[in-house]
Amino acid sequence: MSEQEEEFDAQNALDASEGDGAYEINIPAPAQEALEADQIEENESAPEPSGGGHETLVEEQNDRSTSNLEPNNEEQLVEEIMSPEQVLDSPAHEQQYLSEFDSAMQSTKRYSNDSYLTFLDKIKAVKESLKTSMQDSLATVKAVLLPVGQEVIMSFKIDSTFKYLKDHFSNLLNVPPDVLQIRYAGILSKNNETLLQHGVKPQDVVQVEIFSSLPDLYPVRRIGRLSDASQVLTVRVETGIDQYQQVAVEVIKSDFHKPFLGGFRHKVTGIEYHNAGTQTVPKKILGRNNMFCRDTQTVFQRKKLQQTTNTTSTQMTKIGVYVSNMTDKLIIPGRYFTAAEYHAQRLAAVIVLQTYYRQWHAKIVVENLRRQKMIRLQWEEQEELKKIREKEEWMKLDYYRRHNPQTKEDFELLYNALELWRQEEQAHINQSFTGAERKAALCELLEKETQLIASIGRHRYIAYMANQEALIQAFLDKCSAPKIWRRFDGKIVEMDTQFTIRARELQNIYKCIMLKNISQDERLDVLLTLKHTVKEHECKLTQEILELIDREVDLMMRGVKHYNLEGLRKRIATLFFHYIKTPLFNPEAARHLKVPQDPLKFYKKIYFCYSCQLYLPSTEFAISSTSHRIVQCRNCISLDNETRQRESFLKYKSLLRRLYYSEANYEDDSKIAFLMQLQDIQYLTENIWSSQSVLSAWKDLNDLVMVRWDKALEWSPWNCILLTKDEGAAHLRLTSIEEGYEPLFIHKIKHKHILAKNYFSQIPLLASFMLDDDEIDEIRKKYHTETTPKIIESQSPFP
Repeated sequence: MSEQEEEFDAQNALDASEGDGAYEINIPAPAQEALEADQIEENESAPEPSGGGHETLVEEQNDRSTSNLEPNNEEQLVEEIMSPEQVLDSPAHEQQYLSEFDSAMQSTKRYSNDSYLTFLDKIKAVKESLKTSMQDSLATVKAVLLPVGQEVIMSFKIDSTFKYLKDHFSNLLNVPPDVLQIRYAGILSKNNETLLQHGVKPQDVVQVEIFSSLPDLYPVRRIGRLSDASQVLTVRVETGIDQYQQVAVEVIKSDFHKPFLGGFRHKVTGIEYHNAGTQTVPKKILGRNNMFCRDTQTVFQRKKLQQTTNTTSTQMTKIGVYVSNMTDKLIIPGRYFTAAEYHAQRLAAVIVLQTYYRQWHAKIVVENLRRQKMIRLQWEEQEELKKIREKEEWMKLDYYRRHNPQTKEDFELLYNALELWRQEEQAHINQSFTGAERKAALCELLEKETQLIASIGRHRYIAYMANQEALIQAFLDKCSAPKIWRRFDGKIVEMDTQFTIRARELQNIYKCIMLKNISQDERLDVLLTLKHTVKEHECKLTQEILELIDREVDLMMRGVKHYNLEGLRKRIATLFFHYIKTPLFNPEAARHLKVPQDPLKFYKKIYFCYSCQLYLPSTEFAISSTSHRIVQCRNCISLDNETRQRESFLKYKSLLRRLYYSEANYEDDSKIAFLMQLQDIQYLTENIWSSQSVLSAWKDLNDLVMVRWDKALEWSPWNCILLTKDEGAAHLRLTSIEEGYEPLFIHKIKHKHILAKNYFSQIPLLASFMLDDDEIDEIRKKYHTETTPKIIESQSPFP
């Protein structure tokens, strides 16, 4: 074969190789390259074919390459949108490249070694150029689906037409290809146009918009099966100086937050690199079963004793051997330490330890005692201060009640103080004077007593008027108050009725009548309003009110001074208040009157007072537990006390109130204590307990309390003891009475209980708590009263 033919064959092979570069060529893996190298070596060692055969082979290769340069329709459909993995791993391109490479290798077998090496270098250069051209023809396309806004990232060859891209998305969206429109850089693209015509270079990232021209018939929806699928990107990585490599990167959408596990930054280029752990899908931790079983939590121990051998030897001076004794030591045995001495030493050490421990313990005990003593002293000091404050407060209250009396108890204190003062003065006069001087002093004392009684009477009248006005205002407030109740949710509901509104109107008129220091015109307006209000009803009361109103108006017109009209105005106010209290004119007043309107209700509840000669309701009589008949009312008893004995029952009332409170705190359904009246507690205090504490003989009744003798039993006159407040609290803390008191003291208390039982057994109701049923029947028969109505005769108890 001539040199021209050889050059022609080489040129044809080169042209065939370059012609195949317009198509996609798959670059084989390193293992495939090694396989190709082995095939080349085998071809080199094989016998060279004849020249005719070579020419025929080159012609066939040229025909094949020429036929491959003409793409048909089937190959264009194969060139549809492919991912980098599909492009690199296409079997058609790999087979095409291998056939071209084998034909080129066979054409070089007839040449010499030098020409063969030169041709082989050219073939390798063609291989690299084909590989680079194939990879560089891809671009990353970001397809945005409108109007849903979904983004699909994929690889696409820049020399492929947009028709393939439409066909691909037509299959994904189920939309005809002719309906889909592709817009790049704001310009609609045609089917036969390519990215290369729009100036897109290999490895560029471009964005195209895909939408439907008929959105009503063929709308573009989201591609659900691609939402969680992986996407592939082609990344250009620098592998050396002016050397780059294209790497296909798969983008996986993760549903967890990737932690930043560190990285480093290139000092020259400034590029940041993250550790591989950040970019790698974490491994799933396999669940461990039976982690909390007995075998896991059980420890097996093994113990084995062993003794290691230690070989030693000694050397002594003998014939032929000299051993120096300069460093030897002479050991002399000491005194023998016996077991008794050892135990004695241990005992001494124990005693020392016990001494220090007992010293420490004694210090702790002494410190606790000192602390308790200090707390006790502070408590006693606080109690003393508390008693002093209570005494001062009581004295201030007593002083205030004596100088500003308001209640019956306050006036009882005044009369009691007056009686004590009179007795002291009388005793002083009896000791200091005799004869006529004594009579003159007694007359002077009587005159002073009379003046003091008159002063007390004036104070009582002032207090009565103030209390009466307060009672009137309280009555009017009750009548005009709205109806109030509480709802289920805790809120309070108020409602006004026609009766409460009427009562409120009458209250306002009464307040206007009682106003003072108002002008004459205002007074006339008030009287006119009162006249129109009273005219609604005609009766004797309203006629009298109208006459008084006309009289006041007439006197005001004549110029009479207002202080001369006070009596008349007071009569008008009093009569109008009676008008308000009448249920016929004020129906709401019937609910707040103490006296019922039905006279039949008074039957069996009206009693006659032999002192004031009045028939009064039962509530006006003070009945003791031992009384058999009703003689005097409360007012007569109070008046008799003021004129004769002048005793103050406030201390007994306070003692009885403290008894009620203490028994209510037990909550054991005690009854006898609440049956006791003022006269009963007075008799029990004065006659049984001598008005003093049975322990300390303290006589101030304000500091005394009557508590249970045996706290496990109900309080009764035969189960009580009179003590001071501190003594009563200490008595209730006792667990056993026999351990707390001596037998002589217990016998004394039992004797007082027997006296109280003998006295209160006269009361049938109290006797039922201490006697048997037979004894109760006898007492009931003895004190039985007829239930039939009886006529109460008006007989004076005094002859």
